[in-house]
Amino acid sequence: MPARALRYRGEHAERVRELRALLAEPARVEDSPAAPPTRELSIFVSCAEVSGEIHAVNLVRALRAELAELGAPPARFFGFGGRALADQGVELVGNPVERAAMGFDVVHALPFYLRLLAGGLRELAARRADVAVLVDSPALHVPFGRMARRQGVRVVHFVTPQYWGWAPWRVDGYRDAVDLSLSILPFEKAWFDRRGVRCRHVGHPLLDALPERVPPFAAPERRALALLPGSREGVLARNLPWMLSIVVEHLRADPELVVIVPHERRELGPRIEALVRDALVATPELAPRVRVELGDLHGSLGRAKAAFSVSGTALLDLLHHRLPTVVIYRLAHRREIWMSRRFLTAPYFASINLLAAREVCPEFCFVGDGPRAEVAAAVRRALVDPAWRETCRGGLELARERLGPAGACRRAARALLCTALESTR
Repeated sequence: MPARALRYRGEHAERVRELRALLAEPARVEDSPAAPPTRELSIFVSCAEVSGEIHAVNLVRALRAELAELGAPPARFFGFGGRALADQGVELVGNPVERAAMGFDVVHALPFYLRLLAGGLRELAARRADVAVLVDSPALHVPFGRMARRQGVRVVHFVTPQYWGWAPWRVDGYRDAVDLSLSILPFEKAWFDRRGVRCRHVGHPLLDALPERVPPFAAPERRALALLPGSREGVLARNLPWMLSIVVEHLRADPELVVIVPHERRELGPRIEALVRDALVATPELAPRVRVELGDLHGSLGRAKAAFSVSGTALLDLLHHRLPTVVIYRLAHRREIWMSRRFLTAPYFASINLLAAREVCPEFCFVGDGPRAEVAAAVRRALVDPAWRETCRGGLELARERLGPAGACRRAARALLCTALESTR
């Protein structure tokens, strides 16, 4: 890795220019109906964490629906996953999702994952899998995919790794691990194609879970700021108090402003409420205007005028509502800042800005207390500057258009069936 990193430093500027050019010319989604299989297919499905399991569950549903529509025999599903995948009738031969949720260090986890890989390979051979579909989690799935291909099993990877943004030399190992890669962002296909990876752009699977109706652009009379501090407890603890310290001055300046902290994970409610309470201990008069709302993210966002969010998949929910948003990425260590400036290829870290190929939403990456004045000014502008909000709205519309239509899981299912049928000929 050190030798590759040094070589990459010399190529860094060229890689940044390449990605900027690709951002400006995004691919359209690809869809090609599969021919009906004439026999029962054996399909291995694997996911390693909760976010990937959501996509795996939706993909299994889409595969079953596609086979039924083709009048083909139902497939047999087995693989790695958690309870949600098992509830879909997938026979589990390993449960890395539960292990990931428990937390672990690399050294103590290594024996578990070595046993998992060995057991999965035995099951692939014993059940004569026609295809293995591996969802996200390249740390597990790249080595597993490479070994599966050596056994003659065709491998499809759903959700391409973000090698285009960090350590692109890893694509060499990835190319040996997959027969087909399914991308979810429109600029990824061209990047992987240039590096000899067979790739198809199917669109983003999270769009399938969004409300069908596109909400209207935030009405001027709305006075709520949506604050999204992250989905994991460690990220919440790092970001929520700091973000509240920024919005306190806006609450003081605007007596009508309300801050909503929406979250879909109800089990984190007590922790979020405790963090809010502790952050406002010096300003108890403001506490009634900061509301924690659990379980209905889109209902909460539909009442917001603007948003203040950490970077992550929640940005796609905000994009759906066309909410002007200020994005932060608060790092834990200064060395991460040093590395990001020298090794990151992506010109932006917020997905909305990547999609639009320009900074639609102000983004700030920092360690510690950060550029407080600049962030506070950006939040205020998102709330009260009509001209800026209208400009931002235009960028949000462009980003949403480039993201493509819903139906990614159905397109992925069709691509997967085409690959499975290649192995049966």
